[in-house]
Amino acid sequence: MKFRPLHDRVVVRRLNAEEKTAGGIIIPDTAKEKPMEGEIVAVGPGARNERGELVALDVKAGDIVLFGKWSGTEVKLDGEELLIMKESDVMGVIEGSTAKKKAA
Repeated sequence: MKFRPLHDRVVVRRLNAEEKTAGGIIIPDTAKEKPMEGEIVAVGPGARNERGELVALDVKAGDIVLFGKWSGTEVKLDGEELLIMKESDVMGVIEGSTAKKKAA
């Protein structure tokens, strides 16, 4: 199934959090917080400004981003858990990063 977000919404796939602390302590699944880092999967065409002009989004598919802990709406598409959120919920893009972490 293909999903295309509308307006200024983006679809984000959470990236896995580290399973060990810096000191080497393994964190059990029950104690882990949901990661606030993800990869943009799809973006909408943009929002309209007061003059009706389309304003393109600053993020694009493939960007690694940080977002708020409670941002977005969790959905399940083709068995994969994703988040749909407005671009304004994205705090920033992590530059020079590649999606080496596995999806949550």
